[in-house]
Amino acid sequence: MRMKSPTALIPGLYLTLFFAYLFGPLIIMVITAFNSSTFPRVSPWECFTTDWFGKLASDDKLLSGLGNSLLIGVGVVCVAIPIGLAAAITLSQVGPKLRAALYTIFIAPILVPGVVIGLSTLIFWDRIGTLFNAPYESFFYDGTFLTIFGQVTFIAAYSMLVFLSRIQRFDTTLTEAALDMGATPTQAFVKVLLPFMAPAIGSATVLAFLASLENYNTTVFTIVSSSTFTTVLSSKVRYGLDPSISAVAVIIIAITLIGAIIYECRNRYYTKGWAHVIAERPALKIATHPGTVAVILGVLTLAAVLFIQNHDSSVCTAQVLEEKRALQQQLMEQQSINTPQQAVPAPTMPNLGPLGGDEGGASAPSPFGNNIFSPENLGTSAREGN
Repeated sequence: MRMKSPTALIPGLYLTLFFAYLFGPLIIMVITAFNSSTFPRVSPWECFTTDWFGKLASDDKLLSGLGNSLLIGVGVVCVAIPIGLAAAITLSQVGPKLRAALYTIFIAPILVPGVVIGLSTLIFWDRIGTLFNAPYESFFYDGTFLTIFGQVTFIAAYSMLVFLSRIQRFDTTLTEAALDMGATPTQAFVKVLLPFMAPAIGSATVLAFLASLENYNTTVFTIVSSSTFTTVLSSKVRYGLDPSISAVAVIIIAITLIGAIIYECRNRYYTKGWAHVIAERPALKIATHPGTVAVILGVLTLAAVLFIQNHDSSVCTAQVLEEKRALQQQLMEQQSINTPQQAVPAPTMPNLGPLGGDEGGASAPSPFGNNIFSPENLGTSAREGN
């Protein structure tokens, strides 16, 4: 049998390290979400628990921030997608020189730091509100409004890049043919170009929503007195962690996996090769249908939720707490044996005598020595100094 050279193992080793670096933190966070330790950690393992999901569900501040993030994400999608699509269509229809200039202008917000965008958005709308003498209750000072328009400035550029990659493959003669057949420009856009751009619109929508949901640098300035999902998580990290953060990660990972599985099953189901395979196998056709896969994943998700609600780890947690107390008591006893206490004499207060001295006019004894402030001692010190 021929032995492989060491250089042939380098690609495999590199891929192993790459995937370990990529998925290692996610695996660790999933494990810590089910450990009863009050700090997210894998070792030492204490008890299997699902209590952190219940604590997450009862965190009103986090849920309120999540609701604000979802609302902001929907608003960003509604504004950024049309802007990005319009920018992509404009770039596809202008000349080369003007295209280069416009592309630089459209792409510039991506290169600007998020902190700068957040501060500039806050200052800009504050000046606009001051110009119109708007009260502080108006939308000029509303955190949701400011965050939506602050994020749109760079998320629209992301959407434009997605649309450009799609529109470059569009055959413009199709639009020209529609116009020659009597269609208006609006009809040609809606019935010819828009269906062709539908996959890019879906991808840009998902990208814009996720970019809005996870944004922090801009949001932390524009949200003003409100909070979002990322700002609440940041405050939790700053002031103390608990495994409820890992529970959030588990939920996000689960949603991502479910969506990816359904999407992949849908793509494979409608391919020509797979359609030929399942044509003669009705059972396989039903089992691999995206709807069937979605139902199965929904049932598994419901079963996981019921398990989380009904699982009780209080007995194990109490046992671990009792073991910790016993270990702490044992360590304290060992420390007291190794370091015996020594009798320390009680401090004695110096006898200062009466404040004004005795009846004969003699000064009271000083705690720093016997009559060091007496006239005799002061005279002696003066003669020694001379």
